[in-house]
Amino acid sequence: MATPSTWSAPTSRDVVFGFGAHSVIGDTPTLLEMTQLADREKLDLFSLSDHPYIGQRLDAYATVGFVIGRTQHLAGFANVSNLPTRPPAMLARTVTTLSALSGGRVVLGMGAGGLWERIADMGVEPLSPAEAVEAFEEAIVLTKKLSGGGPPVTFQGRHYRVSQIDPAPVPAPPVWTGSVGPKSLAATGRVADGWIPGHAADWLSPRYRASRPVVDEAARSVGRDPREVRTIFNFPGQITARPLATTRDRDGRWIGGDVGQWVEELTGAVVEHGASGFMLFSPRGGTPDLASLGAWAGQIAPAVREAVAKHVG
Repeated sequence: MATPSTWSAPTSRDVVFGFGAHSVIGDTPTLLEMTQLADREKLDLFSLSDHPYIGQRLDAYATVGFVIGRTQHLAGFANVSNLPTRPPAMLARTVTTLSALSGGRVVLGMGAGGLWERIADMGVEPLSPAEAVEAFEEAIVLTKKLSGGGPPVTFQGRHYRVSQIDPAPVPAPPVWTGSVGPKSLAATGRVADGWIPGHAADWLSPRYRASRPVVDEAARSVGRDPREVRTIFNFPGQITARPLATTRDRDGRWIGGDVGQWVEELTGAVVEHGASGFMLFSPRGGTPDLASLGAWAGQIAPAVREAVAKHVG
């Protein structure tokens, strides 16, 4: 097992780079090779989707724990946790344990739950959309209460309850959500630390432009600075050997380009639109190939960091 390092949770001034995977059990050797490459190249994060009703998929939290035990720098998270199948009091124990073992190299991704027909197949009582969002906000509040030490916690929510439970003596990891609807976005603004726009929406998309103000207004309504809620983008695209004539399709969605075009696009996203991080996915939204990950980690991420530093310096 790798010796735990101290991974600094990102601040509002940092830009994080990672990659996302939708890995089945047969992909294990490739996933481990990719995470080792990402760790050597000092990427910040890797993520796994969390669909426990798919038997072929690697379990997100078992895999995150295994990988961060074999790496020195890389942090992991479920993008995002399937909350209805993972009770928040137990989820708090999981992430604080991972944080303690790894020196803080974990992020807690949270979602209200999609694919409810499959979630119900796992024996979970279905919730209405409004109830699911209410439970989602309660869960974020409860997981934070069960972190960071202090007196025993009693929490009496509508959906989750604990009585006289000692919080872990470990700070809560950053909580990033995958909120989409207005009620869920507002909950993100009130209680979360980061937001991953749904459907791979980026900073130029109508979805982002309509959604981010909801997050910001909800943050202000409880006395928070909206900048405390970072925006991290799941960002699919191809990395090409030569420049593309156009980097976006007729609908405005990012296609990709060569290293220089990626660097220009992402630098602009940070400097002009306040982006806080990027998770690379393949052009079809799946796990990127090893060559693309190498270019992302070894060329694009360092160049964007350098370009952003010049702008802010």
